[in-house]
Amino acid sequence: MKRPRTLRWRLVAILAALLTVTSVVIGIVTVLSLQSYLLGQVDQNLSEASQRAVGAKNDLPPHGQPPGTTHGTGNGTGTGNTDTDGDHPFVGAPGQSPNTVVAVIVDGTYVVQGFTDSQGNQHELSTAVKTQLRAVPRDGEPHTVTLAGLGSYRVESTATDDGTVFITGLPLASLQATIDQLALVIGIVAIAGLLLAAGAGTVIVRRALRPLQHVAATASAVTELTLDRGEVPETMRVSEKDIEAGSEVGQVGTALNRLLGHVSNALVVREAAETKVRTFVADASHELRTPLATIRAYAELSQRTYDDASPALKRNVNRIESEAVRMTSLVEDLLLLARLDSEPESDVRQVDLSAMVTEAVMDAHLAGPDHTWHMQMSEDPVVLEADARQLRQVVVNLLANARVHTPPGTTVVTGLKRVGDTVELVVADDGPGIPADLQPTLFERFVRGDGSRSRTAGSTGLGLAIVRAVAEAHGGTVAVESAPGRTVFRVTLPA
Repeated sequence: MKRPRTLRWRLVAILAALLTVTSVVIGIVTVLSLQSYLLGQVDQNLSEASQRAVGAKNDLPPHGQPPGTTHGTGNGTGTGNTDTDGDHPFVGAPGQSPNTVVAVIVDGTYVVQGFTDSQGNQHELSTAVKTQLRAVPRDGEPHTVTLAGLGSYRVESTATDDGTVFITGLPLASLQATIDQLALVIGIVAIAGLLLAAGAGTVIVRRALRPLQHVAATASAVTELTLDRGEVPETMRVSEKDIEAGSEVGQVGTALNRLLGHVSNALVVREAAETKVRTFVADASHELRTPLATIRAYAELSQRTYDDASPALKRNVNRIESEAVRMTSLVEDLLLLARLDSEPESDVRQVDLSAMVTEAVMDAHLAGPDHTWHMQMSEDPVVLEADARQLRQVVVNLLANARVHTPPGTTVVTGLKRVGDTVELVVADDGPGIPADLQPTLFERFVRGDGSRSRTAGSTGLGLAIVRAVAEAHGGTVAVESAPGRTVFRVTLPA
């Protein structure tokens, strides 16, 4: 998975990219400007040299004069200026820079041609160079030509009225060397500046974003808190030193602190309200136990002494007793939930869960003979540290749920096994299933299924809520998977 780039990385990258583009643009503009300026200087010198050559037309040897009879040394070793003669003042004349190419064409014939090197020695032009010079436009304008064996030249070819062609060329080697040296210097300076700016930018951006990192760290720390009750600790706030007045980061930090304050206040209010409700439920449940026990006692006493009572009276007394029993069960469930909510210390000891499940299934079989009951348990007994009374409530409630909310003939399978470091209790049935819209709230209090899972007896809607509360109190979980024809409740507890 590609690692996301941080804001700091992006800012430094953008800064480096901008500096790179700026350096490249400045370098290109500088090099092109200097090249244009230097080329203009060369063209000016070339124009002056060409004008001097045209002005010295009278110094040319007479056309048709035998070679080597004038203007030469006659030693045959000159390499200079006509096709056959020796040195000529046109080549290497005073004021000419080294390697200046000079050529004069009269009636299509080179009467002067050559160049002088840096030591003052004159050299003839090669046939290839002569051919290239003939091709230069005779418009009196500078042209860049790469002469064979000589390199890049700025050449100007001018034709006079009598057809004589004067060709002058100045080398561009020194100009190109200057441009190359400048480009190298600009490149080195740009790279050094880019590295320096990137390093400084990293430090500056890191310092500028440090308060924002603290804000993000505070927000991340708050997300790790358990906010189902209590309040947000005061330490979970953005410090004042990270809240710079007027800055965007300061505004975010201030807003986050206000948000955390509102959340903390809301949690305190909710916790207080829930505490009042739990206290009321616990107190009410406790107070109701005595009158309910009294009602049941009087109902049972009446049943023993109403032999001569009318059938209606007997029915009413029986009804009073059954409802008192149901009310007592509801009160006991509410009281258990209240105790679990207040997180009291449980009576934890070693519990043989295998024996407990076996007994509970046998009781369920007696209570629901119209259902088919099966057990799937490992041969070795499953023993764990738990509150036996609460754990029995879990098993009984799951079996009662399967018995009450499924039609006669339903098969209920209870499984118990160890899975790694956990114990898994499974109660599955092949009943009609639980509606999908009911499953997310199935373990909430006072939630009952609809008619798809038939009810043959009353239900308080607290059984599964108790299952979840007990499982979570023991560090476990409870889950349900349901579809038409199969429902599975799975309780996982630490072994």
